Amino acid sequence: MAKRPLPVLAVTAPACLAVATLGVIAPSKLVGAATWITTTAFGSLDWFFMLATTTILVLSIYLAFSRFGGIRLSKNNEPPEFSTPSWLAMLFAAGMGTGIMFWGVAEPLTHFLGAPGSEPGTALAARRALVITGFHWGLHAWAIYSMAALSLAYFAFRHGASYMPSEPIRLTFCGWWVPAASLAADSIAVLAVVFGVAGSLAMGIFQVKAGLAHMTGYGFESMTASMLILLALFVAYMASAATSLDKGIKWLSTINMTLAIALVGFVLFAGPTNHLLRNFVTSLGDYGVGVVRLSLRLFPYKDQQGWVEGWTLTYFIWWIAWAPFVGVFIARISRGRTVREFILGVLLVPTGFSLFWFAVFGGLGLFEELHGSGGLAVVVQGDFTQALFVLFERLPLTAVLSGVAVTLVFVFLVTSADSATFVLGMLSAKGNMNPPRSSKLIWGLALAFLATALIRANTIEAAKAVAILGAI
Repeated sequence: MAKRPLPVLAVTAPACLAVATLGVIAPSKLVGAATWITTTAFGSLDWFFMLATTTILVLSIYLAFSRFGGIRLSKNNEPPEFSTPSWLAMLFAAGMGTGIMFWGVAEPLTHFLGAPGSEPGTALAARRALVITGFHWGLHAWAIYSMAALSLAYFAFRHGASYMPSEPIRLTFCGWWVPAASLAADSIAVLAVVFGVAGSLAMGIFQVKAGLAHMTGYGFESMTASMLILLALFVAYMASAATSLDKGIKWLSTINMTLAIALVGFVLFAGPTNHLLRNFVTSLGDYGVGVVRLSLRLFPYKDQQGWVEGWTLTYFIWWIAWAPFVGVFIARISRGRTVREFILGVLLVPTGFSLFWFAVFGGLGLFEELHGSGGLAVVVQGDFTQALFVLFERLPLTAVLSGVAVTLVFVFLVTSADSATFVLGMLSAKGNMNPPRSSKLIWGLALAFLATALIRANTIEAAKAVAILGAI
């Protein structure tokens, strides 16, 4: 087997350092460069990104129900390493836990005011807003994760390969180009993970600040407050990273899911319960009927391409950016499951929970706009991070809800960063599934440094633009 011409760390570390340094010194230039790259890529390849993600979903469904579905991801028919509840909790917490907290109220309300296909601010717009939000967070996202994870898990558990993204290439092909292609695959995976997770950390910190401000009545707008939150986050995720996978991340994921279920359950029963449950059932039907049409919709004859680029394509590329990270992690925790069980579990359970989450939180926000005192949409237009906590002001136990939400966002961030340091350490240690703590510390510092750059930019758009650079 050919050796890599360079270690992955030698290729990726300078690139990460350069981007982070630019962001710290001149955040506006970093934002400008990232925005230009993403805008150019979307303008030229929007059709490719949409078609590719839809093709991945179709392929996932085919594999689940084909003759390959019965293949077990193990050599000797070992039972699954983790119980099904623990497995689902870990993959969901790593995949998009922070995101649904951030966008649970904000995104449906944003589409309520301006998504194509309906008059803004109407009942029809509210219904479409939930479908579009579910589309962005549903089957396509988890199909991307499932295919990345399945390719790694198959070669790891059936052929004894490492979890390096390049392993399927090296084991399947031969030729002079394989070492260079393998190095490129591993390096791009590292960059995608670093940029994608750092962007999520920055957005999560913005929301933690907003929550603390609502809870205490004090302003947390200063850069000092952001850096203190980041420091606390760094200490927490590095402490968790120092433990084994079956302790730190497993425990955190269990805490995440317990708090998330408790929070969404309270909001469901404290709010207009029947209305929210109708929202969920209707969203399931609308999503099932409309997913094919939405999967291939780019508005070539309408002046709405900017909306598709800013929302749908940004999300799909974001999931690709997270695919090396979440894919490696899901593969690592999925030993012993069949291909069918693996794909259906990864596709259906998180998608269903996401649709339920948005039907409750987004549905309550839309209910307040159409039948309540309103005002939430104005808040969202001004600041996405405020939406969840302003919504809690319409419910009993506001302070408790805000405290639980801040805790949940923080723990989700710790889980994501902990998982990322594990994956990055493994990728830079030639697939070692027990990467040295020094390697995880280096990548933990790199994530914190890049998150610092995005915090200095102080905009959600900057975090989103940098987060999808690796994917593009």
